[in-house]
Amino acid sequence: MKRLLERTFPVATTPEAAWTTVADASAWPTWAGHLRRVDLTPTGLVTPTTEAKLTLSNRTTATVAVTEFDPGRHFRWEGRFLWLALGYDHTIEPTEDGTARITFAVDGDGFGVSTLGRLFAAIYARNLDRAIPRLQAQLEAAPAPPPLERQIGTEHPSAG
Repeated sequence: MKRLLERTFPVATTPEAAWTTVADASAWPTWAGHLRRVDLTPTGLVTPTTEAKLTLSNRTTATVAVTEFDPGRHFRWEGRFLWLALGYDHTIEPTEDGTARITFAVDGDGFGVSTLGRLFAAIYARNLDRAIPRLQAQLEAAPAPPPLERQIGTEHPSAG
């Protein structure tokens, strides 16, 4: 697949808080104005088996499914738009000062990726460039989430 778009930005919160917000895709419309609704199956935070129906603000829909998953760090979901296969990466990285860096990337493949893919990326970039400051503000205003182990159910039985 060809990289169509990538945005990396800092957030003044912990990697756990960034993951919780990014993996709570059903809440994305609170900071991503181009999305009207995100319906996840299963509901809750994104998992390795998540499928999603995204309803855009113009009421068109897209269906995606998770194809890569690294809890607390990264997920990728893939879907189609016209003749394009699209992959959307969502990556959280810790920084030296204990805050996080988020990278959103979009890859495309298929007939017309050089033309239609560039047009799609230009439109999506405008939407993403508006959404990122809202996501940053939301993360910086939010209280810290519980430890990641509690979020993904990997807490050890002896842990209190």
